[in-house]
Amino acid sequence: MLSAIEKLLDTANQIILGKNRQLRLALCCLFAKGHLLIEDVPGVGKTTLAHTLAKLLGLEYQRIQFTSDILPADIIGSSIFNAENHQFVFHPGPIFKQMILADEINRATPKAQSALLEAMEERQISVEGNTYTLPEPFFVIATQNPSHQLGTYPLPESQLDRFLMRIELGYPDYKAERELLTGIKRYLLIEKLETQLSPPQLEVIQQKITEIYASDALLDYLQALIDFTRSSEDFPIGLSPRASLALLTAAKAWAFTEQRDSVIPEDIQAVFPAVAGHRLQPGQSDSQAIVAPILHQVKIP
Repeated sequence: MLSAIEKLLDTANQIILGKNRQLRLALCCLFAKGHLLIEDVPGVGKTTLAHTLAKLLGLEYQRIQFTSDILPADIIGSSIFNAENHQFVFHPGPIFKQMILADEINRATPKAQSALLEAMEERQISVEGNTYTLPEPFFVIATQNPSHQLGTYPLPESQLDRFLMRIELGYPDYKAERELLTGIKRYLLIEKLETQLSPPQLEVIQQKITEIYASDALLDYLQALIDFTRSSEDFPIGLSPRASLALLTAAKAWAFTEQRDSVIPEDIQAVFPAVAGHRLQPGQSDSQAIVAPILHQVKIP
């Protein structure tokens, strides 16, 4: 199984050049049953990353382009009157897929953004008194442009908290960009990708991650990080219990990809920026800069 994961990452690195760490974080997010937010300027490969992971994991994929005029019904579906049997029939929306790419999510109004809240938390949607279960596994990968760009609406804290991780891709380095300029277009390569991990295999991995061991000393370190954010005057609000659970689960997923059966402090440090950054400073995109003082001041027990 671990060899399949490494092969998957190697293949993904041939599509998304020079971003091995971000790809590993994104994969850990999915292994931990979490949703992923990718924030960066247009054109750096956010959509390509989501499509690549969907292909490599054999997941049913649906892209939803968020715009200022999109409505909740455009996402979750709606009931249409059937004149033959005089009944309303529910027509599922595009959200009924295993992986949803919510592209440029912060270009939609808060009303449209809220259509994803129940789906992301409960893996179900409610329409006109009826509840519909979403497919398993179910992931949302959302992309958003920096908040200072025109036509954007900030995501509320309640929705940001639904994302297990937020990552930034950044510009490619010189070597990677030269390969982009001289090589085949990446979207042509995506269509040729073969599934590396099937959905049933993904579910096995998700179960194995829950069995990764975390010692009391490790939990002491995790709680020290959480407590620091709650007592520090640098942050308007500290990390919630949901965030502490997210941090532990993400660290277990990172340990699994590193071929360990227990979590070490370095695993927590590896995922801490992606898990904590958007929860501590929603308006700032540089997660590493946000958490660097915390990791520096909170010593490993």
